[in-house]
Amino acid sequence: MIVETSAGKVRGSFEGAVAAFRGIPFATAQRFAAPHALAPWSGIRDSVEIGPAAPQLASRLERVMGGFTVAQAEDCLSLNVWAPAGSGHPVLVFLHGGGFTSGSGGLAWYDGAELAEHGDIVVVTVNYRLGALGYLYLPGVSEGNLGLLDQLAALRWVRDNIAAFGGDPARITVAGQSGGALSILAMLAGTDGTGLFRRAILQSAPAGMPPTSPEDAVAAGRMLLRELDLAPDEQRRLFDIPVADLLSAQYAVAARGGGAVPPYQLVADGDRVGADLVRSDFAAGVEVLLGTTKDEAAAMFTDAADTVTDQLFRGSTLRLAQTLAEQGNAAWLYRFDWHPAASPFGACHCLDLPFLLGSAAAWAHAPMLMGERPEELVEYMRERWTGFIRDGDPGWPRATEHHINIHAAPPKDPT
Repeated sequence: MIVETSAGKVRGSFEGAVAAFRGIPFATAQRFAAPHALAPWSGIRDSVEIGPAAPQLASRLERVMGGFTVAQAEDCLSLNVWAPAGSGHPVLVFLHGGGFTSGSGGLAWYDGAELAEHGDIVVVTVNYRLGALGYLYLPGVSEGNLGLLDQLAALRWVRDNIAAFGGDPARITVAGQSGGALSILAMLAGTDGTGLFRRAILQSAPAGMPPTSPEDAVAAGRMLLRELDLAPDEQRRLFDIPVADLLSAQYAVAARGGGAVPPYQLVADGDRVGADLVRSDFAAGVEVLLGTTKDEAAAMFTDAADTVTDQLFRGSTLRLAQTLAEQGNAAWLYRFDWHPAASPFGACHCLDLPFLLGSAAAWAHAPMLMGERPEELVEYMRERWTGFIRDGDPGWPRATEHHINIHAAPPKDPT
């Protein structure tokens, strides 16, 4: 299948009932610079393999999700599209999580073929810059929030190109999990995302983690310099430091800080990201589906997991839902409770993902699943999520302060 995009033609491959296009570049960027449009290419570009992931070290969630090995490169701004036959389909754009330091939209975990076929929707996954390369804030070097700018560039690409893949640019839903969800929260609070999507899904957003203040972000940038044995007046050398050295220094800064908050994340620059992500005009006109897993922090901590879950995820999500309801926004709240009976992680962070994206084979070795992935729950979750994507209705009452518990069998009373 050949599709013409704004930068040139791409060739995908058929995978069952959907056409798959992998590794389509949507923008390009120099180190520590904002993304910009691609130069058009001539001929037809093969898009059958995923693009490289953003440079990163092993994820701290490897203990629950398992590990992965993919090619990495600074030139990593690409996306993947799975499209059923026909035109006018609703569109889902998924932003992966990973604490702003790990992950890739090209991982088999996030493959969109099954969801696209099941829901008769177009599915898009995105790569964006991570860690210090994506979120360093150091005047004279990086303006910060570059990963967020990458995500916005991807959404603009989808708006401008998705009709060629059979998608409806007027029916775009953006979804994100963890750091991806927090990024969407920033978009909903600002103006840069206006008009780029009709609906939003926030899965396990760490809404209790505010953006870093500019002062603290600069301090984290100076810590990176010290780890690299650079004086403040040598900060321009960051443009030439090998990627491996940057990652090693980034890891050292994170290890020194400890805790749940990454040193390089969203920065309250007062322009795209405010200090308070929930403003008076927050999410105006956007329908929102949001929720958490029951035991979020068990994926990251053995002690005080319940407290961290409440502070970082559950409590802030409930408050966010209440704010949406008070403002008259259409919002639906859920909680994901299912987990393997013998799992030491419970219904931990990321446990909902295998029931939406990827395949049984992709998730076969995830420790948090312990070999279980009930097909009835896969069907149930996908039905509810695609109902929201298609019609703005996941099938239960709009939220105020209540939530829905999602189990292996659909609840008799979803209220």
